[in-house]
Amino acid sequence: MNELTLLAPAKLNLTLDILRRREDGYHDLKMVMTSVELCDRVTVRLREDGAIRVRVPGTDLPEGEDNLAGKAARAFFNRIQQTPGAEISIEKHIPSQAGMAGGSSDAAAVLRALRTLLRPDLTDGQMEALGEQIGSDVPYCIRGDTALAEGRGERLTDWPALPPCVIVVCKPEFGLSTPELFGRVRVGDLRHRPNHDAMYAALQSGDVGAVAKEMANVFEEVLSPKETEVIQDIKARLRRCGAENALMTGSGPTVFGLFQSPGSAQRAFEELRDLHSQTFLTRPL
Repeated sequence: MNELTLLAPAKLNLTLDILRRREDGYHDLKMVMTSVELCDRVTVRLREDGAIRVRVPGTDLPEGEDNLAGKAARAFFNRIQQTPGAEISIEKHIPSQAGMAGGSSDAAAVLRALRTLLRPDLTDGQMEALGEQIGSDVPYCIRGDTALAEGRGERLTDWPALPPCVIVVCKPEFGLSTPELFGRVRVGDLRHRPNHDAMYAALQSGDVGAVAKEMANVFEEVLSPKETEVIQDIKARLRRCGAENALMTGSGPTVFGLFQSPGSAQRAFEELRDLHSQTFLTRPL
C-alpha cells in the first residue's frame, strides 16, 4: 500500500482560559476541546523522489512545506530517518483561520497516514510528541475525542465525551489573527474564566444543557467593538433559535451553538447561512 485517505476532523473549544504569559513568549492555556463530524479529507501518496508536494484545490492556501501538512510530512521523515517523499491532497471543508484547527488537523492526518504506511510501530505518545514540533494543536488533533489541553495545548488528558447533540457552526466573513489576539490579552484583567471542575462534572453527567452552561472562552473579552458586535449577533441568533448556549471557538472568529432539537438547529442553520456563507450543521464525533 502506498496511498491512504483519512478524515481530518475540526475541533471546537468548550472552554479556553489563558493562565499566564511564559518566559518563552508563549502562554499557558487550559482548555477543553472536542472533535466534530465536520472534516477535511486528506490523501497521502508516497513518492520515490524525496519531494513533498501539497495540493489544496480551490483555495489559496500554501503548498509544499509552507503548509502545515507538508511540514508534518517532513517532520515524520526526519523522525524515521527516511525520505521517500509524499504527494498530499487536501479536500477542504473546515474554514481556514477559523479557530477550528483545520490546518493542524490536516497535519495530524498526514502523520497518522504516514504511520500506517511506513511505521505502524510508532505509539500514540510518540506521534503526539512529533505533532508538538509542528503546532500546538497538532497533538490534540492526533488524539481527538474530548480532552483537557494544558501548557501550550500539548499536555492532554482524556475527558468524558460531549453528549449527543446537534451543533451549528458559523464563521463570519472576517478572520482573526491569533498572535494579535494574544497580544491584546492582559491576563490579570480577564474576568469570565471557565470553571473546569464544573465542566468535567457536566460532561460526566451527559447533560448537554449543563455542558452548555459551563462554556466560556476568555478570548471573547479582548475582541474589538466591531468584532464583538458580529460575534454577539451570531450568538444571539443561535440562542433565539433554541441553542442551549453559544461560544466563539479558539481564537475565533467562528461561533458555535449546541442544540438538543434537530429542528431548532436546522432553523438556526438556515437563518445564519443566509447571512454568513460558511455555516455548517454538524455533530460530535
